[in-house]
Amino acid sequence: MADPNSVHTLILAKKEQLAKRIKQPLAELAEMCSEIWPDQKQIDEILRHEIGAIPDCSLLYAWNVEGQVISCMILPDRIDDSWLGRDLQERPYLTKHLPYMGIMLSSVYRSDYDGRECITALQAVNRDNQLLGFVAADFSVNDMLRDSHLTASIPKWNQYRGDPAVRGTLFLQQRFTSQLDEHIDEVLSRFETLIAEHGVFHAKIHFSSGRCSIWLIDDPYSYRILTIDEILDPDLSLAYPWRQYTDMATITPAQVKACFKQFKHLRFGDETIYLRSSSINIINGMVGLTFSCDGSHYMPIQEFLDKEESFWFGNTVREVHQESQQLDQPDNTSDS
Repeated sequence: MADPNSVHTLILAKKEQLAKRIKQPLAELAEMCSEIWPDQKQIDEILRHEIGAIPDCSLLYAWNVEGQVISCMILPDRIDDSWLGRDLQERPYLTKHLPYMGIMLSSVYRSDYDGRECITALQAVNRDNQLLGFVAADFSVNDMLRDSHLTASIPKWNQYRGDPAVRGTLFLQQRFTSQLDEHIDEVLSRFETLIAEHGVFHAKIHFSSGRCSIWLIDDPYSYRILTIDEILDPDLSLAYPWRQYTDMATITPAQVKACFKQFKHLRFGDETIYLRSSSINIINGMVGLTFSCDGSHYMPIQEFLDKEESFWFGNTVREVHQESQQLDQPDNTSDS
């Protein structure tokens, strides 16, 4: 089953919406053009008259099967003959299979004509079952999306493997005790306070380097970097205004506390497989984890808290061992 929240699904939905809106008017336009094809002046007149019937269309033109423009460029407010006769063989939409019947939508590309991102819909023009050419309708991405809304993100677990070079040498490395490690209880306690009482909604902790990044409700478009010395300053809270725990949070302060406890466990639970950095966002309810093997996990907080120790250490060790064995196997193929 397709993920309704994936980028691919969202793209397909937008294209399907566009195709449904323009399918009939483009088909009718192609039928009209087929009757007078390839008469340039008559094609221009039809395109000029019909461009308003195609929703959000910013440009209409026609070209033959050789890829040459045989009409003026028809815009909603003017006609431009500067591209008449131009060869379109290198246009992005000509790198794919062309529609011999019906329409085809191109991928998004930047138009050579006006410099804007656009999608081109190609409608085949036929007469007596013979392909004559195409009517091309351009749709500005900005115009298409002007009244659209961002789809809400649905938190889910994602896992990503890191650099094979790092994973291949994993068992040759060992965790180094950083200054943050030496004060980890104090550091995590400070972050609990910043989140619960000072408007921090997203925080990322780099355990080895001792630096941390925070995002605040009062200034969500910027992040602030804290050094280990700043985090350990007992007066740190004075640097940020008091804020009640945000109503936008999807997790409780108790879950935040439990997450930090688990972060500590994953940092010290194994000297080889250990947590290198972690993040928490109380609004989307997600945690991010990057381990010494350079693998990363992003998952909803409650799912993170429900995982047992064997999930983190047992599974990761097995995966890395399997990869190492595959890399160490000699290539048995030989030239004959």
